[in-house]
Amino acid sequence: MTRGRATAAAGRGFDHVETWVFDLDNTLYPAECDLFAQIDRRMGTFIAERLELSLDEAHALRKRYYFEHGTTLAGLIRQHGIKPHDFLDYVHDIDLDVLAPSPELGAAIDALPGRKLVFTNGCRKHAERVTARLGVRDRFEDIFDIHALEYLNPKPSREGFDRFVNAHGVTAQKAAIFDDLPHNLETAHALGMTTVWIDCRAMGRPEHTSGHDWTELPAHIHHRTEALAPFVAAIGAALADGVKSDTSSAVVRGPQ
Repeated sequence: MTRGRATAAAGRGFDHVETWVFDLDNTLYPAECDLFAQIDRRMGTFIAERLELSLDEAHALRKRYYFEHGTTLAGLIRQHGIKPHDFLDYVHDIDLDVLAPSPELGAAIDALPGRKLVFTNGCRKHAERVTARLGVRDRFEDIFDIHALEYLNPKPSREGFDRFVNAHGVTAQKAAIFDDLPHNLETAHALGMTTVWIDCRAMGRPEHTSGHDWTELPAHIHHRTEALAPFVAAIGAALADGVKSDTSSAVVRGPQ
């Protein structure tokens, strides 16, 4: 696939959107910087030390809890009584030098009319560090994080999404959400949100590749792109020009 190429489901544009919701990891920043690999390593080390496991056993448990509970943390809390602050403070103590400031992303977000929010299964401190490094922290009204989700209700749970929309007074039918994980978009779609999948399959991570060998977009994904900033910029430009955003060639290249 060509980097930055976008596809969309016919007839689902952005003209109605009042609230723009962004995931954090592998969405606001390019997955190619592999920032999450640092988090994965620290999760493995934390689990190995706390549960007295080998690193291989710890990483296997990390993956299993992620797929069974929505986050590794939720599994650790339910199965082992791990204190969430201990885990989150440790795993998010990472080097952000691999992230470059993105004035292009900041300008693209600025061009979107309406509210902008971050909705992440990570913690607020991590989100604040990442968005500050990218140079976009002040673009967002608020960050809704795993603490607000009370740890056991992460995306894609319906309860987690309900908590988010209720906390911020979001009308789901007038919201668009950007996320790298297709299963998170299933719940968003069920609520009536317009969904944008940040396609990270090229990275080869299991959560990005498992079962996602689609030749066309499934019903719960209205748009896909591999590059957030130009995609968002195209939406803003289309809306500013009064062009129907679902028919703008800058945004939509047709289902593939």
